[in-house]
Amino acid sequence: MHAIVIEDKQLVLREVPDPVAGDGEVVVDVTAAGVNRADVSQRQGFYPPPPGASAYPGLECAGVISAVGPGVTGRHVGERVSALLAGGGYAEKVAIPAGQLLPVPTGLSLQESAALPEVACTVWSNVVDLSRLRKGETLLVHGGGSGIGTFAVQLGKALGATVITTARAGKHDKLRALGADLVVDYTTDDFVEATKDFTDGAGADVVLDIVGAKYLSRNIEVLAPNGRISVIGFQGGRTAELDLTRLMAKRGSISSTSLRARPIGDKARIVAGVQREVWPLVEAGAIKPIIDTTRPLSAAAEAHDLMESSDHLGKILLLP
Repeated sequence: MHAIVIEDKQLVLREVPDPVAGDGEVVVDVTAAGVNRADVSQRQGFYPPPPGASAYPGLECAGVISAVGPGVTGRHVGERVSALLAGGGYAEKVAIPAGQLLPVPTGLSLQESAALPEVACTVWSNVVDLSRLRKGETLLVHGGGSGIGTFAVQLGKALGATVITTARAGKHDKLRALGADLVVDYTTDDFVEATKDFTDGAGADVVLDIVGAKYLSRNIEVLAPNGRISVIGFQGGRTAELDLTRLMAKRGSISSTSLRARPIGDKARIVAGVQREVWPLVEAGAIKPIIDTTRPLSAAAEAHDLMESSDHLGKILLLP
């Protein structure tokens, strides 16, 4: 098969051995694979795959099962699936633990469903499973124009939350159309002041943050009493000083999670939660995959350039 390999921090299309379905795994012929910021970090040498995972980038895909390994039940050759991966999506085939497979939501194409697994599992596990966002609360999403952001805005609204997000001005209309109650231009406006004005001084109950160190102090400032901050990225740096007295005064909490290196059993639990709680919202039309553009697998480098420019809205897909 062909796959994208990383050579000297460059993405190169190579012919490589086909994957084999191990115990508890299936092989999927890839129809489309999502591009994520984590893939860029891996290419740059900052985010290596966990032990045992494919060395090729790519954390989500959709396609058709072409082989079923020993110990797998309830799956069959020819089945259309989407999947959460620890790596290997930038390829024509990938081996996947069966517990990380998701059905293609009714009404979506295989290509559309490839835009969902990584963002759905990341957002659900942090906003719902960990931070316990409830109806009537306020969710602040940083980076609303990203794949994570466009999904989080929709999920927050579907769960009955007030949703505030930050994004460049050119993306505001589209984010409002997705359900954002307030969109703040982070290049010109103060999201803390804007959020407090919009919530009559209350602040945000849950903050989903892809920025990291640069926003830590301000995220605490914008936090409502008993609020929860979930850090899932470090685009603004990895090291910051934390004033515990300010966090304690708000009875706030901070969590920082990654998805890729979690144990297979934990990923299977998250995937099951997404299928149970999020897929019905997708099938009802309350959440839609937002795809900015597609590129052939051979143009993976172009896809990374677009990702790094932040000029896209939603997901970028690669098509083997």
